Amino acid sequence: MRTSILAPACLALGLALAGCGGVPSNRSMESVHQPVVDKVDYTLDLTTGGAGLAYGEQGRLAGWFDAMGLKYGDRIFVDDPTASPATRSAVEAVASRYGVLLGDQAPRTAGYVTAGTARVILTRFKASVPGCPDWSSNSDFNPTNGLSTNYGCSVNSNLAAMVANPEDLLHGTPSDGATTVMTSNKAIEAYRGATPTGNGNSVGNTGTKGN
Repeated sequence: MRTSILAPACLALGLALAGCGGVPSNRSMESVHQPVVDKVDYTLDLTTGGAGLAYGEQGRLAGWFDAMGLKYGDRIFVDDPTASPATRSAVEAVASRYGVLLGDQAPRTAGYVTAGTARVILTRFKASVPGCPDWSSNSDFNPTNGLSTNYGCSVNSNLAAMVANPEDLLHGTPSDGATTVMTSNKAIEAYRGATPTGNGNSVGNTGTKGN
């Protein structure tokens, strides 16, 4: 009889303690889930020639850029053992179609660049927030007034997905002397100076009116 009374009591106590599992312990105002930036290098070896790249190699390079989805924030380098200006110029001509400039010092990559070839390196930064979403804390019991384990996941995950150049999350964008106000004023001045659209004109991206 005593056993039948103690068994339900122990079960109730076990359930009460189980409800305390996963109690938030982060009492700061910062999320433990922060964006992490990874650097990845992709390579393509091209055959060189007297005029820079061998016949058809520029088309092959353009196809590779298309397949990789070359975009803003990507960096392109040329690892050429002969340091031929013609080879660099040929690669730069293709990269410029995508609005990407060539970097000066190529990063180290695996293997060797054989004679008669040049290696094009695409460096890309990727941002993500590991461990999100995090619903490991599934209890309302919060005696330490800590943050939810999922706190910051939505904001930081959106930031990692939306930032145009993930490298900016590491050290920001270097200033070129232009301020945000100066940039926004260009659009405002173009809008104010344009002929009304009722006359068949519109505001162009250069601030001039066009048909």
